[in-house]
Amino acid sequence: MANIFLKEPFKHQKDAVASCHNTDMYNYAYLMEMGTGKTLTALIDLLLLNNKDIVECAVVLAPKSVYRNWMKEINTFISSDYDYKVNTWDPSMIDPYTKENLSTEKFFVAGRESKLHVFLMNIESLSTPKGMNYLSAFLSRKDLSRTMMIVDESTTIKPPTAKRTKNLIKITKDIAYKRILTGTPVTKSPLDIYTQFAFLDTKILGQSNYYAFRARYAKIINRPTSGGRHFPLITGYQRLEELEEKIYTHAFRVKKEECTDLPDKVYQKRFVTMSEKQLVAYESLRRNAIFIFNDNTTTSVNRLSQIVKLHQVCCGFTINDDGEIHDVPNKRYDELLNVLEESDGKVIIWAVYRHDIQTIEKEIANEYGRESVASYYGDTKDNIRQSIVDDFMVAGSDLRFFIGNPKTGGYGLTLTSSHTVVYYSNDYSLEVRMQSEDRAHRIGQKEKVTYVDLIAEGTIDEKIVSALNSKIDLASKVMGEDPKKILFG
Repeated sequence: MANIFLKEPFKHQKDAVASCHNTDMYNYAYLMEMGTGKTLTALIDLLLLNNKDIVECAVVLAPKSVYRNWMKEINTFISSDYDYKVNTWDPSMIDPYTKENLSTEKFFVAGRESKLHVFLMNIESLSTPKGMNYLSAFLSRKDLSRTMMIVDESTTIKPPTAKRTKNLIKITKDIAYKRILTGTPVTKSPLDIYTQFAFLDTKILGQSNYYAFRARYAKIINRPTSGGRHFPLITGYQRLEELEEKIYTHAFRVKKEECTDLPDKVYQKRFVTMSEKQLVAYESLRRNAIFIFNDNTTTSVNRLSQIVKLHQVCCGFTINDDGEIHDVPNKRYDELLNVLEESDGKVIIWAVYRHDIQTIEKEIANEYGRESVASYYGDTKDNIRQSIVDDFMVAGSDLRFFIGNPKTGGYGLTLTSSHTVVYYSNDYSLEVRMQSEDRAHRIGQKEKVTYVDLIAEGTIDEKIVSALNSKIDLASKVMGEDPKKILFG
């Protein structure tokens, strides 16, 4: 492998690939914690099979925020002497000369065929006709018995009823080699496992469909609604040891502490006192939220919306029914500035809401200069995202502050140039928190990483952070009794 890879892989990465090739090289899961090098592991796997003329091409599906990063990783790890070609999906697909939609023929034809052909694509595109058309066009040119499909961050494979999942299963049914990569295969419940392993092979889990799988591994009661109907309510899980045994017949688990010598994580809480106007707005919303949570007929969407409204007040703004944003006097940004002044080097700032990201970027630009800060969230153009990351990673560059939405920037990125991470606000998802933490705490980090949570004391803000610290995923519990106890108890 030395003549193929520019960097020598770690032992745990070689072991993972060896386990795959010695057990089931067709369908396999690399369950590798964030920061342990899932991408390189998958590339080792692919290159070994390609070198043996077993696999000739690969499709890599990854979240929108991640898939372009694969191009950089490929060029960083694979020797330029190796005969490979990469096409990267772009939803615009505009011909630079004619300014027309780029045809599949023009997109994929680039001279002679290489020994290895890789197509990088964001998994969200499988929900669109255009994305499906381009992927179908690529696969129609290939021998599917010699093709590999890799799904990075495989928890993005949605429930079995989702359009994306149906399209994925349909278009990949004849592909011989399949891989899933994730550090957290279970984020909300053990049922998360189903679609990920169904993508590999439904025979692995031994259940004919999702509902049979759920019936075997979940404890279910039928809960009545006001309309006289019933809906299944999951109250717990069963036979999890059996499920684990099935999974690990086709998976290799890597934990960070087992294979890397990373510095410590340090956690700090910085409490922020709410203004009088914040307190008035918060108490009004809190009383309404308790009423809604006490109503057994309330949907999960309505319950989650109450959490969001309370959280937004803690962050310093409200949104009325017409979508208008109203700022509420608060001291949260002042506390953020205090943290930045105390920090040396570069700082990552995670914020959940678009309004917060835009406000923080504007204020930091005024305080430290326009070149000192960049944002990475849903509105950030795809074609500049990687350049922001690259600039932030350059030691001594003007870009000192990286502001991101943890759902957008919390996956797949390497941001080890920073050893200070501030959570201006937190997402309710445990997976999102874990993923975003490890953008800085991964291979390449030489200093201990300090995580600072800004918290409005005595509010839902504090409850969310406590739940995440206790490894509780609030997003998965909005239909049960737990959230009420956690949030308002």
